[in-house]
This record gives sequence, structure tokens and C-alpha cells, in this order.
Amino acid sequence: MDRISALRNVEDALRAFENGEEDLSGTERRVAAVLRTYATEFDGEDAVFRAVGDPPVDGRVVVAPSEPAARERVLAAAGIDRARDADSGSDPDLPEFDLERV
Repeated sequence: MDRISALRNVEDALRAFENGEEDLSGTERRVAAVLRTYATEFDGEDAVFRAVGDPPVDGRVVVAPSEPAARERVLAAAGIDRARDADSGSDPDLPEFDLERV
């Protein structure tokens, strides 16, 4: 699914919600399904990676040019800033996780 198709599908879901044809939870499921399909069929230059491991990173999906970049993006998406933790002199308790290509 390309970006334009994904946006059209999200617009359709929102329109159905606005017209009273779908409730909020149904709209959320529909939009999440569009995003999931878009992410798993992503055909840009980057790759799609899913984190598998400890909370709060488990299940996070990111788009990145490499595995190291994906690891940083997963941590950032979970609100973990390794640079800030390193600057503070603390030993950050980073979650353990692996990455798999989606």
C-alpha cells in the first residue's frame, strides 16, 4: 500500500465516523489496520523493523535505514534517551530487545 492509498483509507474511515456509520472503536481499529498494512508493505529506501523483547519497546515498529538506526528509533519512540542518560553519568537500565524485519 502506498502513502496515497493509506491516506485515502484513513479518510474513508474518518468519513464513516463523521457520518455516524462507524463508532470510535471501529474507526480506531480501521485506522490501525491501515497503518499496519502500510508499515508491513512499506517500499521506500528504508526498512521496517519490529522490536521484540522487554517492555516498553516490545512490539514497537519503526522505519529506518539500518538496524542500528532502528534500535535508536525504537528507544526514542519508547521515550528512552541514551545520550541524556549517558550525559547524566547514570548507567541506563536499557530494555533488552532484538529487531526483526517486517
